[in-house]
Amino acid sequence: MITDIEIKQRGIKALIADLGNVQAERFISLIIREPFDYTKWQRDLWPDKSVEELSKKAMEAIQMKNGEPCA
Repeated sequence: MITDIEIKQRGIKALIADLGNVQAERFISLIIREPFDYTKWQRDLWPDKSVEELSKKAMEAIQMKNGEPCA
């Protein structure tokens, strides 16, 4: 298990890698400023997908990232 500090550091690095410095900071500002229900957001993000489908897609993405063949 990783520490809270490590999670924060990895999260910031991921945001910056994907969005760049300015947009990552903007994203954080939006999250802080506006009420945010992560569970509702996730439900609304993929309304037509089951948990099993999302899990399979996530595992395939990890395998591709690691250069492993997909099952």
